[in-house]
Amino acid sequence: MTSRRLRAAIVGCGTIAPTHARALLALADDVELVACSDVVPERAAALADAFGIEARPYADVLADPTIDLVSVCTPSGLHAEVGVPALLAGKHVVVEKPMEVTEEACDRLLAAQRTSGTHLAVISQHRFDDGTRRLREVLASGALGRVVAADCRVPWHRTQEYYDAEAWRGTWALDGGGALINQGIHTVDLLLWACGPAVSVDGAIATVAHEVEVEDVASAAITFAGGTLATLMASTATAPGLPARLALHGTDGAVVLEGDCVTLLAVRGQDVQQGQPTTDALQVATGGTRSAERGVTDGSEATAWGEAHRRQLLDLVHAVREDRPPLVDGEAGRAAVGLVRAVYRSAREGTRITL
Repeated sequence: MTSRRLRAAIVGCGTIAPTHARALLALADDVELVACSDVVPERAAALADAFGIEARPYADVLADPTIDLVSVCTPSGLHAEVGVPALLAGKHVVVEKPMEVTEEACDRLLAAQRTSGTHLAVISQHRFDDGTRRLREVLASGALGRVVAADCRVPWHRTQEYYDAEAWRGTWALDGGGALINQGIHTVDLLLWACGPAVSVDGAIATVAHEVEVEDVASAAITFAGGTLATLMASTATAPGLPARLALHGTDGAVVLEGDCVTLLAVRGQDVQQGQPTTDALQVATGGTRSAERGVTDGSEATAWGEAHRRQLLDLVHAVREDRPPLVDGEAGRAAVGLVRAVYRSAREGTRITL
């Protein structure tokens, strides 16, 4: 346990790395971002120049005893390859979503974390959005009664150019699948957080609008241990692209989380509360530039892009100092991957999968 600033390095300097860099730099009282690494040296050099840090080979990062925290931003199928050595080198590790592309790879990360005694977190930053926090408060209050049904939708849109821009995208080996494991994993995690462990899955997948080896449409019917029945849909083929949505229906009320905001709360005997998804969420759904990154806000109460990453990374810092699991630990990350993989297996085998 330590109260000093943690020294951090980012490994993998692609699309999401600048978000991690900004979030870590925003934690200046708690974290010092010192280095980055990438198998493409020019990419590491560009990130280093942009954020005033040092580009270093990954072997040097591992060997440096002063680096406490490694943020893994590589393609999904390389998270264990990068994260396991970091954990075994005594580093705390945060990996981008999904945790990995198979349960076996997730288990390698978990085993390394247990061996090292360090901390492992998996990015699921939407747990830290203001809207999600409010949804959890509503659930904890019991206002909805017994939650009997849930509806989870991620009707996003991505062009063929999106997949063509990175060779690993849309591959089973490094992306782990398509719309469900890449775009839908955040909402899958929120569904599990709200409803508890799943016990059975009936899934279907299809590729309808892109030249990729993975799905661009997925759907599933899910039964949870507590008896809640849920429907799930995720797609990158649905134009024009709409914000992700999670609706929980109970015996006494309903709540809808859409575009990172609670857009509807209806409880028996109370006035219905309604709101609107944010412009930012629509930008994400359509694959455009996030408004917060362009310095534009729409006046809503939604969490600005990057703030939830900052909150999650701060939670990891507190977990290290308090020697407790982070809110989204390796077990939570594995559960989301396990549910997605069950959908894929059900679709391949044409049968219900028991978890």
